[in-house]
Amino acid sequence: MRRLFLVTLLFFLGLTLIGSYSQAKTVVQYGHVGPPVHPQHHGAMAFAKYVNEKTQGAIEVQVFPMGQLGGERSMTEQVQAGTLHMTAVTAGVLSNFVPEVIVIELPFIFPSREVAYKVLDDKEVKERIAKYCEQKGFVFIGYTENEFRDITNSKRPIRTPSDLKGLKIRVIESPLHIDTFKALGANPTPMPFPEVYNALQQKIIDGQDNPLYTSILMKFTEVNKYATITNHILTECPTVVNKAFWNTLTPDEQKIFREAAEIQIKVNRELNAKNRAEALEKAKAQKVEVYVLSDQEKEAFKKAVKPVHEKYRKIVGPEWYDFFVKKIEYYSKKK
Repeated sequence: MRRLFLVTLLFFLGLTLIGSYSQAKTVVQYGHVGPPVHPQHHGAMAFAKYVNEKTQGAIEVQVFPMGQLGGERSMTEQVQAGTLHMTAVTAGVLSNFVPEVIVIELPFIFPSREVAYKVLDDKEVKERIAKYCEQKGFVFIGYTENEFRDITNSKRPIRTPSDLKGLKIRVIESPLHIDTFKALGANPTPMPFPEVYNALQQKIIDGQDNPLYTSILMKFTEVNKYATITNHILTECPTVVNKAFWNTLTPDEQKIFREAAEIQIKVNRELNAKNRAEALEKAKAQKVEVYVLSDQEKEAFKKAVKPVHEKYRKIVGPEWYDFFVKKIEYYSKKK
């Protein structure tokens, strides 16, 4: 009888411990719109893996790609409201909530990818972005990336801004992207990312702007047989966490999240570099006519979007815009 009592007692103690463990475990939902095969998602999964391992399962990060939890604007609203823990959202969409981050996506602002990375990883730049985000209820911890954007369409080759005249081009839900394509003469059509393929297929829109590799992954090049490598906007996606949730984490846990964000962007960028090398060949194999702008041709596009820079310098504040541009100039000169 005594032995039966001890066995029963140990059984219920075990159940109690299991119950306590499940209650202590924190499940974090992390949403983004990248497809599961995209480097953005691979980066996010590396983030989740690091957090899960470093907290020994006390925090489980669940990643939801391809807009499963909503479009970018919707997920940003959810994070701000606290109904979603975190998201990686394009700076253009985040700028609807934190106007200052739009400097990242100003058209043709970066002379090269190498300079862009140095500026974005600069300690002072990250501190400024974090400060602006915190004021709106977000904690900025790093980036994911969707590369430099290019243009595909079903109508004609794009070599000059005038070639875009009248074309219906899908853009992300961002005033900057709308202004950019208006300045280039197109008819910009804001639309959530998951809706783009059907809109192209049904001829609701003529084209869209995404990195060429993304366009291939999403099968946009099945219906858009003209592609131009413009590299007009670098789509960085700040990773933001709900501020109230962040404050429930211990300092050690917060440190783990920041370390995970560093791993995330490293994985993301390395895979992007690999995919860039393959994108042109894959597009040509799909019989897509790919045109790469020369430096001289790119100057015409830069000139066309100059009013966009002037407008957003006022919106974000001349001091912040000039600070960001000086960082670009500094790293452009530094070897």
